[in-house]
Amino acid sequence: MKRSFTLSALAAAVALSIGLTGCSTGGNASAAGPGQPEVTELRYQGSANSVTLPELAQALGYLGKVKLKWVGNTISGPQDIQSAATNQTDFGGAFSGAVVKLIEAGAPVKAVINYYGSDAKSFIGFYVKADSDVHTARDLIGKKIAVNTLGAHAEAVIDTYLQRNGLTSGEIKQVQLVVLPPNNTEEAIRKGQVEVGALSGVLQDHAVAAGGLRSLFSDYSLFGAFDGGQYVLRNDFIKRNPETSKIFVTGVAKAIEWERTTPRAQVIAEFTKIINGRGRNESTANLHYWKSVAVPAKAGAISDKDFSQWGPWLASSGIVTSQLTPSKYYTNSLNALASGASS
Repeated sequence: MKRSFTLSALAAAVALSIGLTGCSTGGNASAAGPGQPEVTELRYQGSANSVTLPELAQALGYLGKVKLKWVGNTISGPQDIQSAATNQTDFGGAFSGAVVKLIEAGAPVKAVINYYGSDAKSFIGFYVKADSDVHTARDLIGKKIAVNTLGAHAEAVIDTYLQRNGLTSGEIKQVQLVVLPPNNTEEAIRKGQVEVGALSGVLQDHAVAAGGLRSLFSDYSLFGAFDGGQYVLRNDFIKRNPETSKIFVTGVAKAIEWERTTPRAQVIAEFTKIINGRGRNESTANLHYWKSVAVPAKAGAISDKDFSQWGPWLASSGIVTSQLTPSKYYTNSLNALASGASS
């Protein structure tokens, strides 16, 4: 299976989006004074049975007059930010490396705030059956690893793990990544359809609790606590709607700090209230597995490191062919809580 998506198709989609730029900004734009939103509706994709930071920000009143318009769910970061780039939605979030791919392909977007990452409580782990003969990176040559999508977080972590453990580029290419829906990954491991699977969140907790699996490595074991992905806005949206952009980004920043400082039981209760109130026929059973906001940076402020730590993978994947310049991918200028951070 191909290890990463090509940029040609993405570039074509981006070219089309440039022609569509200005057709929609998620609401009717109007002149706005300082602190007043130019548009009051933002289109977005959610995640089934869970609450995103923008959804939490809206529920807590941090978005003021700005309301979210749900257009569906996604399980793929690259797809989510491509939807934002092509004006199908107004914002989307993905792994830092996927953001770089999109921008390097010509997408007119900018990363504006970190929204997920890993810490000691919340991380992506890579699991094998307890009796598997896979114990080291070298044992993965010729084996299959289940991931939720290509060209994103899991692939970058896997390649980094293999590189750090001495595998050559030729050997790394022999490790096959298989795209599976996250809900099917545990079963695929147990049935031997794949040797390794990436698991996180409640799916990880369920799998570990059931027994019979063993952790091979995790992104936290490789990098420690880190910010893994950002929300992006289109450049034209920011230019036409600066106040709405600031309200959105700062609202998400406030939601991050609310999750970080609020008692766990209260966070879960708020999530439950949000899911029950939006009428999407979802389950709240998994919410009690929530552990942490997993955004190490205060208020989600972005730093050069959020991109530079993936430099070797970006280079080996051919995504960046010259000196990596992290500052061109992001801004903290819309985040009122990101005081002192680089812009």
